[in-house]
Amino acid sequence: MIVPKPVRQEPRPGTFVLDERTSIVADPALSEVAAWLRGELAPVAGGELLPGPGSGTIRLTTGDLPPEAYRLTVGQDVEIVAGGPAGAFHGAQTLRQLLPPAAFRKAPAGPLTVAGTYVEDEPRFAWRGCLLDVARHFLTKHEVLRFVDLMALHKLNVLHLHLTDDQGWRVEIRRHPRLTEVGAWRKESQVGWNGAMDGRPHGGYYTQDDLREIVAYAARRHITVVPEIDLPGHTQAAIAAYPELGNLDTPLEVGTTWGIGVNVLNVEDSTIKFFQDVLDEVLELFPSPYIVLGGDEVRKDQWRDSPAAQRRIAELGLRDEEELQSWFIRQFDGYLAARGRRLVGWDEILEGGLAPGAVVASWRSELGAVAAARSGHDVINCANTSLYFDYRQGPGEDEPVPFGTVLTVEDVYAFEPIPAELRGDPAAARVLGAQCGVWTELIDSGRRVDYMAFPRLAAFAETVWSSAERDLPGFLDRLSEHLRRLDAIGVEYRRADGPLPWQTRPGVPGRPETDEQWQAQLDAWTSNLR
Repeated sequence: MIVPKPVRQEPRPGTFVLDERTSIVADPALSEVAAWLRGELAPVAGGELLPGPGSGTIRLTTGDLPPEAYRLTVGQDVEIVAGGPAGAFHGAQTLRQLLPPAAFRKAPAGPLTVAGTYVEDEPRFAWRGCLLDVARHFLTKHEVLRFVDLMALHKLNVLHLHLTDDQGWRVEIRRHPRLTEVGAWRKESQVGWNGAMDGRPHGGYYTQDDLREIVAYAARRHITVVPEIDLPGHTQAAIAAYPELGNLDTPLEVGTTWGIGVNVLNVEDSTIKFFQDVLDEVLELFPSPYIVLGGDEVRKDQWRDSPAAQRRIAELGLRDEEELQSWFIRQFDGYLAARGRRLVGWDEILEGGLAPGAVVASWRSELGAVAAARSGHDVINCANTSLYFDYRQGPGEDEPVPFGTVLTVEDVYAFEPIPAELRGDPAAARVLGAQCGVWTELIDSGRRVDYMAFPRLAAFAETVWSSAERDLPGFLDRLSEHLRRLDAIGVEYRRADGPLPWQTRPGVPGRPETDEQWQAQLDAWTSNLR
């Protein structure tokens, strides 16, 4: 009942018992993973799980495997052989899932047993990401760290932090303090999409020490935190803090409504230098080889009306405002490349000419992914039609957030990261992986993040970790067991109506007598997720 599904799993003889006498030992290279696992299991086992004589041993060793691959053998003892720390960590997460759900609580649970089993596993894609939008609605550091743990449980390895937008600037920049003094706070927020306002101030930001902590915490869980500083659009909060960055003579406030804003950065040398100064500090905080600079939804009206922007177009011999945006983005592509980093932009950066070396995060269907891959650029599939978790999870208006098209668990599970047009094409190798998005215009708290992200994030995790084959009944069967783990953790996921499949499995008193009856109940449960 492992989520995401491993490459191979088969039964083996023996039974492992986790209790206060269990010990965890590891090769020196895997000592940090062992310390993490000890911290997770010791409160459950009621002991310290230190090396020594006991009832069973969990042993972590290195082997000749790819870095994220592992082999897990459970008998009287447990052995995890991994290609490196990341693989050992994934194997440790699988071991936790093999234990009863009580293993996910922070209290002694008595002896917990695992039937003998063997697992071979490694990920299908290198980029298994989730975007967390903390700009539209700020999430506390504690909420971000908790979300990191939930990503790690599902073997995701990239946290894309959307740190800036029209409605808020969330990263401390010491050289430009007004970005947070002014840009991190708005006077009110739009409620839903009907234009009503809540009349309540909203804001917050992460200090540089906060972000170092988040990055280090994620790194110990083998998750890379990739920051996004959105430009040249989605920048009203920055312009409100420093009006000289914009194109207007009148001051702006931090944005309070949702949608595509008209306010964009100007194209002066001083503005480019300002954001290079910002990035100087961002690069010190985030060791990620990838830095996201947005480039999406840039309305060009102000550039068309700006004499300075039109002079820049003429000076550079550009054709139009689309090429002006491409030129603007290239100023930062070269800046990042000189510092050993790679620019990531949304698929609009294809318009007007793609910056050399840039990675395309393709969100508007899959056309951008196909075009970018065939032109020799790496791609992250972020298709909004399949992976935007701000969309409602059921039909009608009964959903707490009745926004967008319906995107069910089954819809997410059916997603394939390789676009159909690229299958069989050598350019498919350019698809680094995929990324789901928790956009927070209408998600105003950590509790609502839980509801909108889960259980869909579990389905997404399987699409980027496991093989291209899809087995929806099998996944839903494993998901029903997995939800018991989320219950133990305290995740407030969207629940289906009626009994869960694990409550109705054949062979248990009071449950269906045949597989056909159980399959009918599984189908009914599936339909209730819509």
